Amino acid sequence: MNWTSLKTKALLASTALCSSVAMASPDLGEAQQQATNWHAIILFVIFVAMTLFITKWAAKQTTSTKDFYTAGGGISGFQNGLAIAGDYMSAASFLGISAMVFSSGFDGLLYSLGFMVGWPIVLFLVAERLRNLGKYNLSDVVSFRLDEKPVRTLAAFSSLIVVAFYLIAQMVGAGQLIKLLFGLNYNIAVVVVGLLMMAYVIFGGMLATTWVQIIKAVMLLSGATFMAFMVMNSVGFSFSEMFTKSIQVFGEVHNISFDEATKIMGPSKLASNPIDALSLGLALMFGTAGLPHILMRFFTVKDAKEARKSVVVATGFIGYFYLLTFIIGFGAIMFVSNNPQFLDAAKMAVTGKLELVGGNNMAAIHLSDAVGGDMFMGFISAVAFATILAVVAGLTLSGASAISHDLYANVFKKGQTTPESELRMSKIATLGLAICAMILGILFEKQNVAFMVGLAFSVACCANFPVLVLSMFWKGLTTRGAVIGGMVGLVLAVVMIVLSKAVWVDTLKISDTPINPLNAPAIVAMPLAFICCWFFSITDNSARAKQERKAFDAQYVRSMTGIGASGASDH
Repeated sequence: MNWTSLKTKALLASTALCSSVAMASPDLGEAQQQATNWHAIILFVIFVAMTLFITKWAAKQTTSTKDFYTAGGGISGFQNGLAIAGDYMSAASFLGISAMVFSSGFDGLLYSLGFMVGWPIVLFLVAERLRNLGKYNLSDVVSFRLDEKPVRTLAAFSSLIVVAFYLIAQMVGAGQLIKLLFGLNYNIAVVVVGLLMMAYVIFGGMLATTWVQIIKAVMLLSGATFMAFMVMNSVGFSFSEMFTKSIQVFGEVHNISFDEATKIMGPSKLASNPIDALSLGLALMFGTAGLPHILMRFFTVKDAKEARKSVVVATGFIGYFYLLTFIIGFGAIMFVSNNPQFLDAAKMAVTGKLELVGGNNMAAIHLSDAVGGDMFMGFISAVAFATILAVVAGLTLSGASAISHDLYANVFKKGQTTPESELRMSKIATLGLAICAMILGILFEKQNVAFMVGLAFSVACCANFPVLVLSMFWKGLTTRGAVIGGMVGLVLAVVMIVLSKAVWVDTLKISDTPINPLNAPAIVAMPLAFICCWFFSITDNSARAKQERKAFDAQYVRSMTGIGASGASDH
């Protein structure tokens, strides 16, 4: 088999791989353990030392449950916006989307837009009202005028499912990244991530987590900006020249004509199944407004004005970052796909495909080596790891609040707790979540976890978003409608994903044909959740339901004005 045909088959095969990868956290596969990258380790140690110092400082400031969950509400809008960007720009974005652009061009831009377009909804529909109504998390908002016990229980379990799938994907991604770049054993790598995450959250709470996210966002944006600058510099800062050169290299690698290679500039696999594309778009768009670890950040600012400001800042940084990932993806086509230094010859001999060292998801890492040398590659590797650490810390904090604030304090203890006992339970919950994350990360080492972040968005979109929006905007919502609608969205989203090709066929390998032909459940589950919320609310004529409808006016006034939203719970 000649070299050209190897490359042709490889790039075609990698398109299918990366279309699922960009949907979620990068599945790095079973990465080969490499020689130790000392540059990466030194920069990684500097980052960890800096963040642990911040954690020590934050621990002295964290003395109450409000400090632990929301940093005492003392984060500025700009700082919070940068922290939200740090929380949202996960390894899925940095490695996954750039890998998809590297493999299939324009399709990667559609994913970038999908992750981006949810932010106007957060800005105009959610941020201000959420800050005015809540205390610590989204459960406070949805249970504001509804029966606390069933609504909080549903919101807590929904949040924990979202957090669990997000956590598994990040832990496996972190383990494989360290195994590949630092030369550490995978299990040790996962434990290191778990211990650091535990330290940030238990000792520093939201304050330490916020500053870890801010530092990581600055590092990631700086590194990605330099990579994009070097790529654009090589083509005279001309986008048309970058596209032309990318098409030319893509054609050479595929052994196809220039005209055929221009297909990367238009939608390909996504357009082949428009229902799946629409369903995925719905999940990415509305799921953002239901992610518990993102929504929790709006309680760290002092008022609704700062909450709005933080969304505007976050949207600006996130939009800029996704533009950079697009440039990085095309840069990888130009500098990585045809460079033998980054190709895994041993693997290619076995598979007959073009294989990058560490898998095609490492395109951005290899590009950093191509444009900045070994030292810059070490920096980008440390940044990719810092990205995972920051996201994991935010996820753990939102999971701990669901367990301690919702289930322990308000469901089991019915509000009869002291701040000290709730804070103690938060730290116990964090410990438990960290241990679970380490165990699951080790168990899922060889599994395809790319669908898990997509599942997290789908669950957030189908279970959290309908109940959150209706509780804030519709007077008729009752406890019965919220619980049944939310439960239908939650269960249907999870069941449809499990029965889809991504899980039923590719991961569980139960059969060759999926029971559910759709890969993303939002197009079915989200409308059904809204319908159930509406139907079971309008048919509820109980005395409790009448009280809940009457209480809406007071809730609406507070959501719009912020009167009474000083941080104390009014219900």
